[in-house]
Amino acid sequence: MKIYKFCLLISVVLMASQIKAQGITSVDNKTKTVNDVTVGAYRTAEYFPLLAGKSVAVVANQASVIKNTHLVDSLISKGINVKKVFCPEHGFRGLVDAGERVKSETDAKTGLHIITLYGKNKKPLPADLKDVDVVVFDIQDVGVRFYTYISTLHYVMEACAENNKQLILLDRPNPNGYYIDGPVMEEKYKSFLGMHSVPIVYGMSIGEFAQMINGEGWLKGKVKCNLKVISILNYDHSDLYQLPIKPSPNLPNMASVYLYPSLGLFEGTVVAVGRGTDLPFQVIGYPGLPKASYEFTPKPKPGAMEPKYNGQLCKGYNLTDFGKEYMKDYKKIYLFWISGIYKNSTDKATFFDDNFNYHAGNSMLKQQITEGKTEDEIRATWQKDIAKFKVIRKKYLLYKDFE
Repeated sequence: MKIYKFCLLISVVLMASQIKAQGITSVDNKTKTVNDVTVGAYRTAEYFPLLAGKSVAVVANQASVIKNTHLVDSLISKGINVKKVFCPEHGFRGLVDAGERVKSETDAKTGLHIITLYGKNKKPLPADLKDVDVVVFDIQDVGVRFYTYISTLHYVMEACAENNKQLILLDRPNPNGYYIDGPVMEEKYKSFLGMHSVPIVYGMSIGEFAQMINGEGWLKGKVKCNLKVISILNYDHSDLYQLPIKPSPNLPNMASVYLYPSLGLFEGTVVAVGRGTDLPFQVIGYPGLPKASYEFTPKPKPGAMEPKYNGQLCKGYNLTDFGKEYMKDYKKIYLFWISGIYKNSTDKATFFDDNFNYHAGNSMLKQQITEGKTEDEIRATWQKDIAKFKVIRKKYLLYKDFE
């Protein structure tokens, strides 16, 4: 049985890797676009009046737009007093490398001071909010625990609660919001890569997630944020949703977004995930992989100026079309890629690094992979905690569930 499953694993990987790569995922007739739903930012009649006469700070990045106009520019054009901008990982324009320190700066177009919420200063300081009445949060999430925008949300909510400022969150659909999967974060491994007791894929919009943070008392000292969510119209959790703008530099298309929950686990291993190529989070490999059907050489690119294995030939697999054609139809994290590459690796002693457990949210997943547990065996160990999470999650849903 083990031999059969291993052969099946390799055949699936090779099948996916041998399909010719296409750059952008096409929209099918089951997928909604920004023309089919009304995201929170577009519902200006609901929140512009709340900002009139107020001093406003905005938490935003390159995806924070109303139609084709950036949210900040729209607010200023309507006479709203925007005092400053806070930006998350990757910066205000979304060009900074993952994990790189984001510098505070001045926006060339508006002259506004931009304050980074990544690096040493992850949380707005009291001085940052002293001249502000209300904070507007508009960030496109992708629904994966180690995607750090929900950690930024946590700290913004905490700062608003501690400094008695209202937070208005403009909700956007979660492109991975149609399923729940993965181990639930354990307290020992909480960090900026995951601050909450949720599975890797949690099936909530960022507005729903904010309500859960508040309602479950997850903010420091169990403080409560004065939160108002501007909800999405014509959206529910059974919908697939095509992102109109890439949410970060290394998630350039829907194939990468669908593959991210599975391939993100490789960030804690020797395997590169395509940063520094035209196919980030769609190709996987490293120089010493003994079995492979695809090759790539990472090079400096915007958003990945110092990629892993820079200038070195990596052997691995191209999963672009698997992400495009299969991931959107199956509601789970795929483990056969990481298990299969580990089994083939000649570097087992150094295959995992210290970051892996923080991505996984526990130490058990690493142990299960090294022991050769099957995907079904591993997934079975998640179910009890996922069931508990679903009970909590249900209390905060704003949209019809997929179940």
